[in-house]
Amino acid sequence: MFNVKRFLPHIALTLFGAQLLTMLVSWLLSAAFPVSGIRSLLSSEGLRWFFGRFSHMLATPILLSLLLLMLAYGVFRRSGMLNYQSTYREKRARAMTLVLSVVALVMLLSLAAFPHAVMLSVTGSLWPSPFSHALLPLLTFCVIILSAFYGIIAGYYNTISDIYEALLHGIRQGAPLLLFYLLIAQLYLSLSYSIGL
Repeated sequence: MFNVKRFLPHIALTLFGAQLLTMLVSWLLSAAFPVSGIRSLLSSEGLRWFFGRFSHMLATPILLSLLLLMLAYGVFRRSGMLNYQSTYREKRARAMTLVLSVVALVMLLSLAAFPHAVMLSVTGSLWPSPFSHALLPLLTFCVIILSAFYGIIAGYYNTISDIYEALLHGIRQGAPLLLFYLLIAQLYLSLSYSIGL
């Protein structure tokens, strides 16, 4: 059986090595071919760019999306929705969650489905609009609320600490994604800087 977790450290190390190689090669090529337009990551300008803009470059909507999806995954996974058993408590939780889902859907539609709705663009279109930009945060928020509601009614969440732990569970499970996001984004941005994109 193929075990992905065994290869993840090797992939991470390869990406880190590629970052170091990019820095070295950009320095060598910029020194060997000064008119080529390749900028060195090890020059004073390159180091200022790398360290001065590091957090700004990595703080993208992709990072926020990853974090929100991890939070939603944790609460959904621990809510018991996937382990449905035909008990009275879970049937009641499912029915009540369905009603709450319909209410949430109506509320979301009221924000964008009608003419002159609050979340439409200035021209009245749905794409692009504040609604389309907020779609993923809205959906993950709905998943978190609905999953927590189901978990409370079904008895999977008994205290606020249970929900808190479920949120952390999602982040723990998705931590490798964060590491790979950082490594891939930094490698891409370093290559873009070096070749002048």
